[in-house]
Amino acid sequence: QVHLVESGGGLVQAGVSLRLSCEASVRTFSTHATGWFRQPPRNALEFVPAIGGAGGSEYYRQTVRGRFTLSRDRSKNPVNLQMNNLKPEETALYYCAAKHYSDYGLKNDQYDYWGQGTQVNVAT
Repeated sequence: QVHLVESGGGLVQAGVSLRLSCEASVRTFSTHATGWFRQPPRNALEFVPAIGGAGGSEYYRQTVRGRFTLSRDRSKNPVNLQMNNLKPEETALYYCAAKHYSDYGLKNDQYDYWGQGTQVNVAT
């Protein structure tokens, strides 16, 4: 069982940056593919970016490419999501999710473990 805890959310103005972190309860976290999803108010859960385990590749939602960056240090636990130039429409509850395996997925039902989420509010 893998327990995930997100942190770093908050209230910011549009154009500002935030960094979210996802920490796991297992030392083998770096071998698990990890993704971030978000659920805006009154909207469905949507994929943001994901990174493969064990040095795997990354994939980003098109609307965040060039602004959001995932980072994972193999020797450390957290997977960080640096979000730059945030937009009001990116206000959402952001979730970290992990898979049993190292290949990332783009759909929420491909993930086995989920955190409780961290709220990001972007004001105009």
